[in-house]
Amino acid sequence: MQPVMVNDVTIPHATIAREVQNHQAGSPAVAWEQATRALVIRELLLQRAHALDLVADPRTADGARETDEESLIRLLLEREVITPKADDAVCRRYYDSNAVRFRSPDLFEPAHILFKASRDDVDAFAKAEAQATAVLENLQQHPDRFDSLARSLSDCPSATEGGRLGQIVRGETTPEFETFLVAMEPGQICPTPVRTRYGVHVLRLDRRIAGETLPFDSVRTRIASYLEERTWRRAVAQYIALVAGQGRIAGFDLPAATSPLVQ
Repeated sequence: MQPVMVNDVTIPHATIAREVQNHQAGSPAVAWEQATRALVIRELLLQRAHALDLVADPRTADGARETDEESLIRLLLEREVITPKADDAVCRRYYDSNAVRFRSPDLFEPAHILFKASRDDVDAFAKAEAQATAVLENLQQHPDRFDSLARSLSDCPSATEGGRLGQIVRGETTPEFETFLVAMEPGQICPTPVRTRYGVHVLRLDRRIAGETLPFDSVRTRIASYLEERTWRRAVAQYIALVAGQGRIAGFDLPAATSPLVQ
C-alpha cells in the first residue's frame, strides 16, 4: 500500500488505523478513506498554521480542553476564514422562502380504548379485534358511552381519564395510529379498529389545533446562526481546497470541497 504523504510528512498506516475508530461507515474501506481524509486535512492545516507562526492557545469549554493541535486549527480558521454576518434582510428572505420550517406542529387530542395483544399471538390478537369491533358497533348507536367504556375496558393507563391521551404531535404515536389520527375530523370516532404493535384500538379524535407560523422575530436568531454556520462551513471547504491545491499530496486523492469540517 502506497504511503500517504502531505508535502514531506508521512502519515503512517498505524495512525490511520487508530483514526478509523472515530469514523462510522458502511464498510471498513469507507471508514479507512474517511479517516485518511481527516488526517490529510488535519496535516495540511497544521502545516499552514506553523507556516504562519501561530502559537497554540487552548480553550476549555464544557469541561473539555483543546489539544494544542485543535487550538492551532481553530486559530488558523479564525484568521484565514472570514465570513459575513447574516443581516435582517438575508434572514427575512430565508424566512419567507422556508415558512414551513417555522411552523409549530399540529396538536391532536385523541382518546382511545385499547385491547392489548401481541401481534405474534394470533388468537389473542383476533380476540382483541373482535372486542374492538363490538365496542365500535356499540358506539355507533351510543357515542356518548365512549368514556365509560374506556374506563371499564381499556388496557391503557389512560382508562382512568376516559381514554384521553392529552395533546400529542406527529411522531409521538405508532405510524398506524397516526395514519388514522391525522385523517380524522374532531369529534369523529374512527370507523375501523386501529391495529398497532400494542394491540387493537378504538380511536376518537376530540380536538385538532392547527399549527401556526412562528413570528419572524422569534426565529431570527436561529435563522442567523444557521445561515452563518452554513456559510462558514462552505468557506472552510473552499479554504481547505485552496490549501490542498498549494500542497503536494501523495497516496490519497483529496476531492475538492470534501472535509469532515464541513459535513
